[in-house]
Amino acid sequence: MESNGIMEPTVLDQFIPRRYQVKVFEVVKRKNTIAVLETGAGKTMIAVMLIKHVAEEMMRIMPSSGDKKLIIFLAPTVYLVTQQYKVIKNSTTLEVEEYYGAKGVDEWTRSCWETEANTHDILVMTPQVLLDAMRNAFLNLEMFSLIIFDECHRATGNHPYTKIMKDFYHQSVNRPKIFGMTASPVIRKGVSSAMDCEAQISALESMLDAQVYTVEDRTEIETFVPSAVHKCRFYKQAPSAYSDLKEKMEALLSKYASELELQEQMPSQYQDINDKIKMLQKRLHNDHMKILYCLDDLGIVCAYEAVKICLENVPDAEEECQFYRECSLHLKRFLDEVLLMIAGFLQPGMPIGCELHANFESDYTEACDLGFLSPKLYELLQIFQSFGTGSKVQCLIFVERIITAKVIEIYVKKVRCLSHLTVSYVTGSNGSADALSPKLQKETMESFCSGKVNLLFATDVVEEGIHVANCSCVIRFDLPKTVRSYIQSRGRGRKNDSQYILMLERSNKKQIDQMFDIIRSEHSMTDTSRSRDPEVYTLKACCFEETKLYRAKVTGASVTTDSSVSLIYRYCDKLPGDRYFTPKPTFDFGISEGLYQCRITLPPNAAFLTTVGPLSSNTHLSKQLVCLEACKKLHEMGALDDHLLPLVQEPLEDDLIPERRGLSAGAGTTKRKELHGTTSIRALCGTRGEKPDTVFEAYKFDFSCSIVDETYSGFVLLIESKLDDDVGNIKLDLQLVSRMVKSSVSSCGKFYLNAEQVTQAKRFQEFFFNGVFGRLFFGGESEGTTREFLLQTETKSLWSSAYMYLLLPVDTLDSSKVNWRGISSSVNVVEFLKKQYSTHSKCFNGDHSELPLSRTGSSMTESKAANHIHFANSSIDADNLQDMLVLAIHTGRIYSIIEVVRGKSAESSLEENVDDASSTYSYAQHFKTKYGISLVYPGQPLLRLKQSHNPHNLLGAEGASSQDGRVIKEQAHVRMPPEILVSIDFQVDVLRSCYLLPSVMYRLESLMLASQLREEINGQTNNFKISSSLILEALTTLRCCEDFSLERLELLGDSVLKYAVSSYLFLRYPEKHEGQLTARRTRVICNSNLHKLGIQRKIQGYIRDSAFEPRRWAAPGQRSRFPDPCKCGVDTLEVPLDSRFQTVEPVKVGKFCDSGHRWMNSKTIADCVEALIGAYYVGGGLFAALHVMKWLGIDSDFEPKLATEAITRASLRSYYPKHQDIAALELKLGYQFSVKGLLQEAITHASQQKLGASYCYQRLEFLGDSVLDVLITQYLYHSHTTINPGQLTDLRSAAVCNENFARAAVRRKLHPHLQHCSGLLLNHITEYEKLCTAEALNTTSLLEDVKGPKALGDMVESIAGAIYMDSNLDLNKVWRVFKPLLSPIVTPSTLQLHPLRELTELCGSLGYFVKENCTKEDSLEHVEMTLQLEDGLLVGNGYDRSKKAAKQKAARQLLKELQGCHSVFKRRKLDPDRVDELSSEGMEIEPCSQLNDTHSSESINRIESPYAESRTGPTPTNFGPNKIYSHNIVTPSLQAIAPISTRKGAARASLFELCKRMQWPMPTFKTTEHKSRTLIEFGEGSEKRIGFNSYASEISLQIPNYGTVVCRGDPRADKKSSYDSAVVALLYKLQRQGKLTIGCS
Repeated sequence: MESNGIMEPTVLDQFIPRRYQVKVFEVVKRKNTIAVLETGAGKTMIAVMLIKHVAEEMMRIMPSSGDKKLIIFLAPTVYLVTQQYKVIKNSTTLEVEEYYGAKGVDEWTRSCWETEANTHDILVMTPQVLLDAMRNAFLNLEMFSLIIFDECHRATGNHPYTKIMKDFYHQSVNRPKIFGMTASPVIRKGVSSAMDCEAQISALESMLDAQVYTVEDRTEIETFVPSAVHKCRFYKQAPSAYSDLKEKMEALLSKYASELELQEQMPSQYQDINDKIKMLQKRLHNDHMKILYCLDDLGIVCAYEAVKICLENVPDAEEECQFYRECSLHLKRFLDEVLLMIAGFLQPGMPIGCELHANFESDYTEACDLGFLSPKLYELLQIFQSFGTGSKVQCLIFVERIITAKVIEIYVKKVRCLSHLTVSYVTGSNGSADALSPKLQKETMESFCSGKVNLLFATDVVEEGIHVANCSCVIRFDLPKTVRSYIQSRGRGRKNDSQYILMLERSNKKQIDQMFDIIRSEHSMTDTSRSRDPEVYTLKACCFEETKLYRAKVTGASVTTDSSVSLIYRYCDKLPGDRYFTPKPTFDFGISEGLYQCRITLPPNAAFLTTVGPLSSNTHLSKQLVCLEACKKLHEMGALDDHLLPLVQEPLEDDLIPERRGLSAGAGTTKRKELHGTTSIRALCGTRGEKPDTVFEAYKFDFSCSIVDETYSGFVLLIESKLDDDVGNIKLDLQLVSRMVKSSVSSCGKFYLNAEQVTQAKRFQEFFFNGVFGRLFFGGESEGTTREFLLQTETKSLWSSAYMYLLLPVDTLDSSKVNWRGISSSVNVVEFLKKQYSTHSKCFNGDHSELPLSRTGSSMTESKAANHIHFANSSIDADNLQDMLVLAIHTGRIYSIIEVVRGKSAESSLEENVDDASSTYSYAQHFKTKYGISLVYPGQPLLRLKQSHNPHNLLGAEGASSQDGRVIKEQAHVRMPPEILVSIDFQVDVLRSCYLLPSVMYRLESLMLASQLREEINGQTNNFKISSSLILEALTTLRCCEDFSLERLELLGDSVLKYAVSSYLFLRYPEKHEGQLTARRTRVICNSNLHKLGIQRKIQGYIRDSAFEPRRWAAPGQRSRFPDPCKCGVDTLEVPLDSRFQTVEPVKVGKFCDSGHRWMNSKTIADCVEALIGAYYVGGGLFAALHVMKWLGIDSDFEPKLATEAITRASLRSYYPKHQDIAALELKLGYQFSVKGLLQEAITHASQQKLGASYCYQRLEFLGDSVLDVLITQYLYHSHTTINPGQLTDLRSAAVCNENFARAAVRRKLHPHLQHCSGLLLNHITEYEKLCTAEALNTTSLLEDVKGPKALGDMVESIAGAIYMDSNLDLNKVWRVFKPLLSPIVTPSTLQLHPLRELTELCGSLGYFVKENCTKEDSLEHVEMTLQLEDGLLVGNGYDRSKKAAKQKAARQLLKELQGCHSVFKRRKLDPDRVDELSSEGMEIEPCSQLNDTHSSESINRIESPYAESRTGPTPTNFGPNKIYSHNIVTPSLQAIAPISTRKGAARASLFELCKRMQWPMPTFKTTEHKSRTLIEFGEGSEKRIGFNSYASEISLQIPNYGTVVCRGDPRADKKSSYDSAVVALLYKLQRQGKLTIGCS
């Protein structure tokens, strides 16, 4: 980008082109043009004008043609791409994007490029990106309307510019417009004559199919374009000095080079070590040359700095083998000795590291004369001093070598008189040790452009195009070698009156002649360019040699001889490898009759191994041709796709994973929540009993209590479908608070009911279940509606044919019969109530007119017997009342009679039943006043009644006190006059059983659904007898709070699925390498695919994902007392697969609405799929598991003939080891192989390719990994049936990890049998073996931070795969070999968690937070972890080369300190009520009452400080070596939190984040419950809530170095809301104490 020609973004819209820009633009519009203009003349703005013009033309054409055309802007470097992208983006309204390798474009697919092409108009990129995209047929010339070549003089030789034009442009018919920009249209060093100049320009024109054009009239250009003032600074010739030093350095070089050569010639070494030694030899010579160069060109002081730089860049050999480490020491010793030599010449006896320049800074002339500084460097320092200190300077210094830039930059920083100047350097990223990374290049250039850097030393990386508007000086410390370099570097001086300084050696004729030729060449080039008449000149045809290529017919992608070699290396790079083996091709050359022929050998895991190319004239061409042949062959075999790219993640041929259209990202993840419906139970579908006679299937419920005297009535379930035996005949333990009831369900066969019996049974069910669990009366004065009797009118709306069954009590004396007497009594009660309601409806609706009970009901007995009690519908002997059921006519609730209260009647005082009752206010007066009921027999004794209660969840290990939070409390008793009660001919045992029915029916319905799913899976096949309870387990999540869940089966199913798919892929695709097989397997078994398959089979409707809510349970005929109307926006039971019903926002997961819709984690569906596979594997073995996989749509059923073919292929393989070696290994394994080739393959590492091996263990490792996974998981599953699923997962992770297998290999002496060709691997195995042996002898853990060589674990897995294949896929035989091999297998008592995880879990349980800080110290990562306790700070430090390992070390150290602190575990014991609800993870935020400071009117606020007695002296905490005294804990600065939200849980979330940020220990809560007999109102308006109970919580927060803050919140309707109230009080208290501010974000 050029100065003056480029406007700032703020004034781009005001850009007015100059006349010469308009003139060039007019020419460019007409034809392809190469604009030759000085740097800074505004060529980029001409390009912008052209872009706008072409875009306008395309907009006019596109409506008719419909084809969108792109504009391509090419720039040769990444920095130029970014620079030009910004200019174009700020200069146009078109969509612009930039592209270069660091953005990952090399891995893009066709769809990625199509997206870019469709969404952008201009693509700014490096030429290599465009060349690759065109070769791969992602882009083509017909898509472009214009291509702009920045710095187009590079279009020569093998530059990508040239290849784009040769391979595509000149081969195309429909060509885009071309515009080239350059300041120097010649690329060679110069031009020897006008003819040579003409030839070079013509060649560029022919290549770009464009004519050179420049402006003849230079007046305007000279006015606007700044021209740097040329200056020459001459320096004296450097005196010949330090010949003795050079001789000593040469001798030293010879010594160490010879030693390295001797090491290389040792025959026992491996090729990888020899390659590294050659690299060291090359490095030794390169470092020697760098030092000599600096000595001659810069002086001995800078040579000293060069040695130190070389020492810093010595290769790190710590993780290499011992032999290589010793060899690398030769390089370091050489440099150390050179450093001492130079120091001795400078100042005898001076210690290393001293600032050498200090003695010479005041007198550079003397330093120069002594040779400490070269005259050239001295002159440069003089130039810097001439800049002065007043003005801001930006100076570019061009040097030839990177070492020069680095050394001078270091030296200038040490010169005190130049300390006001900021110095840096920039180089290219060429892969050398001295080069800068692209990121550092960019940062350095930005610093220079912004003026933060004054002096920038640079190589030729910034010669072209870099725009620095204020660059006032350009110094050529090393002279330019070409006219292009001269012109481009001169153009970097963009400021007016800038200087261009050439540094020349005085009397050096060669340098003067060189500059004379360059300047002459520039004039010749300029004259030639100006003299060309664009209207007359005709372009010469561009002639090229025919390029050999291979083209894919489907896409048109191509590979040429030039690109074939890089494509082969790219293909090999995608093959599986490890740190001991890098997949790459090898080439062998032969010669025949003067022609060369090349043989290529690919790695053993490639699609093919070797091929031979055609004869050619030289080795280079023969290598290209054989690579071209290899590319063709790889494409034909499917190893390269139709875009001629390595095929890693292939599309599955059987369309196993189709595109998921319409679904948002994240399927199968926990973060994504989805709305799903529930599947209706077909077994409960019925006719609602509308037939005259109905035949039912009967299932009897029997109950037996652990308390012998407590009896329960049996019930019978009547449905119209027959249940499977394992559903209709079950036993179930129901956990009550103080007892257990054993229940059983058994089939009773057919049961016939006539129409009248059906009607009575339905009426009983309507009455009884609504009376116990629902409401018989609804509405009323308090609700502002008319009170109605539920059963007064037609009740068809209470019944549904989709959910139809009858639950009837059985006769106590004859359990084989239904208790029709009680049912008839219930029907009579309903009729009585209907009559009362219709006759005295006004009384029921609150007008308080009298309801004379003496005249109610025809069944009323007027007996005068003294022992008879008069009820509303009958009179009964008082001795027969105990345990009888009654219904209160004023509440519609059912009660059981406990006793007759003698001495108390309705005329007695009301006592505590009404809070404001006086001693004269009687029961009779109360019912007369409140309900308008006049008692006829007020003198009758009162009855003490037991109230009915809500049902409880009696399932699971904790029964009624399970996690649903509804603990059964002691029942309150009430006293009522008998006259307001209606007697029911049932005993209390029926009511007791009634409370058990919700839990029994819930479990029975769940089993019905499981059986229904089993029927769908099995289809017509009944070979698999999988129990419904096992399938139910696979459908039950942890959220259900049952004593079983899918977790264990999911773990097993995951392994079975992985094993089955791996076996299928291994046998089905014998030509695929391990990487391709792994990719295919991953796509099949990944959660997103399992989720898709589960959705297709509608598994989501069967999943149980929430705890049973008994209060919402409703039998047929019952109206739910706690309805949850559907607000989901779905009218059907099944929810459509639509993004509207997916979210990542917090929602209430698992809770059903009345339509059966519920939110579910997307991952839950995938988990259930795996659990179903596990259930079928447990219940029916492998074939059953394969059946369910097939039903799901997973192709995993491998054919036996495929296994036979694989064994046959292995039997034909030759193997190299001696027979006794194989026999020895078989003896150790305890298994005799039928096919020795399988074992040979299993122990052959890929590095054996160097010795001619055509196979390796990678495929068998892929297979054996899954085989051992399923075997070990199965063993752990059956061995540890009582541990929780999390522990089982940890056991499996520890047992199947590569590290465990590596230890087993060493323990069983298998490692010597590994066939490999890697010295590094041998060294690592040897060292690992020593550590394992030492650990076994010392019984100490020496391997905590040491990882075994992965190749050892891989070999163990591959041996498992080999045995599996050799035994004809017999898992049992594999386990018989590997169970003793892997013993001892990890158990819960021997399991060791990773330190970081153990620390996290421990701190989570204790309520502490860990902070970590990661820094880089030299080549090590340093991780510091801190943990704030109440009375001290614990610190753990970890150092390692990897951040992950450093974290583990820091965590281990911190964990030891924490475990040694007794107060931590005391806290755990003292705070059993510490709640986890404070954690923001999983917190469900709900609306709640207003939260503010004034609401804590009853709160108690106090500070309990442990430091109250003395704050002066230190209080040591006994924490071991990292103890920190409490008085040293820095009190944190004032913290700010956002305003406290009024949503439920938001206050707790705010406190959690505050504690986490400050590392305060988690607070504790204490909650008290207050019970009231009158309703309590909480909140106001829409937040108003009413209840009989209130909760108040006290929160205690201990702040380190401050004290304990205790606050009490206001009473709330539920416990969690009381937590919020207490937290709000605490937060405002902390604000008043100055610990935080509220209301700041």
